[in-house]
Amino acid sequence: MPVGTAFHPRTFALCESLNYREWSGYYTVSAYETHHEHEYNAIRNAAAIIDVSPLFKYRIAGPDAARFVDRVITRDVRKMTPGQVWYTPWCDEDGNVIDDGTVTRLADDLFRWTSADPSLRWFRQNAAGMRVQIEDISEQVAALALQGPTSARVLRAAAEADIDGLRYFRMVSGRIGRVPVDISRTGYTGDLGYEIWIPSEAALDVWDRLVDTGRPFDIKPVGMLALDVARVEAGLLLIDVDFNSARKAQIPSQKYTPFEMGLGRLVTIDKGPFVGRAPLAAEQRRGPARQVVGLQIDWAEVETIYERLGLPPVAPAAASRIPVPVRCNGQQVGRATTTAWSPTLKQLLALATIEAPFCADGTRLQVEVTVEATRHYVGATVVRTPFFSPPRKTATPPA
Repeated sequence: MPVGTAFHPRTFALCESLNYREWSGYYTVSAYETHHEHEYNAIRNAAAIIDVSPLFKYRIAGPDAARFVDRVITRDVRKMTPGQVWYTPWCDEDGNVIDDGTVTRLADDLFRWTSADPSLRWFRQNAAGMRVQIEDISEQVAALALQGPTSARVLRAAAEADIDGLRYFRMVSGRIGRVPVDISRTGYTGDLGYEIWIPSEAALDVWDRLVDTGRPFDIKPVGMLALDVARVEAGLLLIDVDFNSARKAQIPSQKYTPFEMGLGRLVTIDKGPFVGRAPLAAEQRRGPARQVVGLQIDWAEVETIYERLGLPPVAPAAASRIPVPVRCNGQQVGRATTTAWSPTLKQLLALATIEAPFCADGTRLQVEVTVEATRHYVGATVVRTPFFSPPRKTATPPA
């Protein structure tokens, strides 16, 4: 049975819809109101506060901490300095992705690692013979995502920390009220945003401080339905939806490599040995057989289907995680894994796994849509992600 996070006493009181889902054993709000429209608007137009405490969190420490991290992830840790945050995948021996997440270098020999799935056993297996301590701190550390155009203003008012000097994918230590926190310029919305790492016993103090100081900046609690739409606009993949962990895959086609996920830029083949290096080097030479891409679906064709049936067109309110076929000239060449209507871009978008050579930008494809229980195919174009990437996301200082 799920349990509440450290923020549950606050989120439960605010959740008028009682619309919850389970995330890693915790109750997580899907939408606070009956519809998530206001919550999405907070992400794109104001400030959204999101409980992301169910993420798994690990503390990596010791003389060989950097050597261990370098062995597991696909990036070169020698180029990482204290205060940096890296997004990275990690793979099995065959080069298939186990999970993706963030690694923060807190000091030369100290890291904090986050992941969607539990990874403690895999980490300890790969730490054999090293002078490194790996501790699961998931329950000790609560986490909030503060996202949106006014999020920096909220933190300027609430926190004692260098918010104006905090660059994209960097972190700084500070205080919110009397609580020591780490603040990273990261998030899962593709917008200006931060993630705040808090001792669990002080979680409610930080929540209250952010909400109180955030009222002039239209802060609003936000659930998973709104976050799902925002992350599609940002072209961000979700494990068990847009790709599968190699540890859960039952057949080869369910496994993904970083190159297939569009993360080839995060694979440093010429660094020292790391798990999965040899098969990834071979794939880099020959190119991936498929790739996760963005699809821009022709909404005018969807409208035409509704008009033929005498119905008004209906844009989907929530992101769909139901995979649907993608074709080219009658041949299936892939599948769309997440489809969402973008309120900001006024477009129907999808993340899709497409076979080579049909995954090149500009390729015209057809994707399945269902109207009145009947399946149809409409046009779609392969486009580069992110679909939405405002300058404020990376600007220093933030607006």
